[in-house]
Amino acid sequence: MRKRKISILAASGALLAATLTVACNDRSSSAGARAAEISSASVAAVQRGSITHALALAGQFQAYQVIDVHPKVSGFIKHIYVDIGDKVREGQTIAVLEVPELRAQLEGTVAQVGERKDEIVRAQHDVARAEAEYTALHANNTRMQEAAKAQPGLIAQQELDDTRSKDLSAAAQVDAAKAALAAARGASQVAVADSDRVRAIQGYTNVTAPLDGVITWRYADTGALIQSGRDSNDQALPIVKLSENSLLRLRMPVPEDAVKYVKAGDEMQIRVDSLGRTFSGKIVRFTRSVNFETRTMETEVDVPNKDLSIEPGMYANTQLQLGHVENVLTIPVEALVLRGNKEMVYLVDDENHVHERAVQVGLEGSKLAEIKSGLNHGEHVILGGQEKYQEGELVRPVITQTPADDVTRAPNSVIDTHDDQGGAQ
Repeated sequence: MRKRKISILAASGALLAATLTVACNDRSSSAGARAAEISSASVAAVQRGSITHALALAGQFQAYQVIDVHPKVSGFIKHIYVDIGDKVREGQTIAVLEVPELRAQLEGTVAQVGERKDEIVRAQHDVARAEAEYTALHANNTRMQEAAKAQPGLIAQQELDDTRSKDLSAAAQVDAAKAALAAARGASQVAVADSDRVRAIQGYTNVTAPLDGVITWRYADTGALIQSGRDSNDQALPIVKLSENSLLRLRMPVPEDAVKYVKAGDEMQIRVDSLGRTFSGKIVRFTRSVNFETRTMETEVDVPNKDLSIEPGMYANTQLQLGHVENVLTIPVEALVLRGNKEMVYLVDDENHVHERAVQVGLEGSKLAEIKSGLNHGEHVILGGQEKYQEGELVRPVITQTPADDVTRAPNSVIDTHDDQGGAQ
């Protein structure tokens, strides 16, 4: 009887244990099913950053000025002191010409100046003599006229007329002498000017550099006959070609649809791949005219080159900012949904529920978009597949790290063959 009771109790315990096990399994299955029903969502945080629209252009460096140095006079090269690649300073002697006929011409003009000075001295003496004669004759005429008035009939009329005539003649001689003196002085000035002209021409035989620069080509050697460059239609060769390389022009062709963004003073990012250098410059000038064939406008940036490390003819990659914002709220562009004519995002709140929210979008790049209103810093938005989620739905967010800054190239950007996406960014 006792054994039977023990068996019944054992059977009851086993049944209870089995029941508890089944109940626990049911609860675990229900919890797993509920967890499986919560969808995961890839989200990104609203950040502060910058967005830039840039036009990438290939530019070429050119010398700021290139000058063919001609002499002012024709002659034989006596000495030439420079060669290609030499750096010269403004006023430095480049070459000296030999012009024998100029020496004789200068000596002749100097002699003429001396003659004209002697003529002035003679004319001055003539004026002094004429004035002295006039003073004496005029005084005599005055006395005679006064005596005749005091005692009428005392002096014959013929004698009075004669003294008056001599007085007037002496006055005319004074005027003639003064005119001759003025003519002599004018002739002297002409002689001096002619002498200065020949002396200046003689000075032109010393050919100097008109500016600081580099000799990029030499056309003549010692003993060569060089023609003067005074006639613009003359095809005479220069002595050297001089290039101002301490300041360069970086010239870029801006496409027609980007011309409206070009303004003097705008900053550009410049990269010279051949030198591994990156720096910034400002637009200084542009042609204000679009080329009919290329549909581009030539734009220039002045680049200081004191160390002459950049050679004219080198290429550079540049970036012109078409649009730029800094320290603004940004989100990835894939978080935006167009609903009618409104931009929307799907926001995940602190309790992981989904909410639709309208936003105002500013500048939009290839990766990021500026948010002017509708979101706050640090909030999370769903990236892609927004049609799968409903308002108020509970989700399991998976945070995706996204950049805060974005530089987007315009579709009509032009770069050289050395450019790469990473370097341009």
